[in-house]
Amino acid sequence: EVQLVESGGGLVQPGGSLRVSCAASGFSFGSYDMSWVRQAPGKGPEWVSSINRGGGRTYYADSVRGRFTISRDNAKDTLYLQMNNLKPEDTAVYYCATVTSATTGQLSDVIHRGQGTQVTVSS
Repeated sequence: EVQLVESGGGLVQPGGSLRVSCAASGFSFGSYDMSWVRQAPGKGPEWVSSINRGGGRTYYADSVRGRFTISRDNAKDTLYLQMNNLKPEDTAVYYCATVTSATTGQLSDVIHRGQGTQVTVSS
């Protein structure tokens, strides 16, 4: 059974940093491209970032480029999202997901998704 378990969310002040993680199990993690997707209160899901299976190629939404960094450790079956210079508009539930392709940034490419971790940016 595919399991994706996010952790590391919380409350942070504007300008602060946070790293969220996603522990994967039940499938060959290193064989899949992975993404982070977020959903803010009252809004639809938004693609944030993707990484290819080897970790050598990364992609970002314009809204987070330069502030967020996606990475993965295939030996630990874990996906990360380092978030710096956080803004109130980054407040959302953050989900990790397996995707058919890291290059498109399309929500339709999501295969499996975790339960999410809440990130709140507020003073």
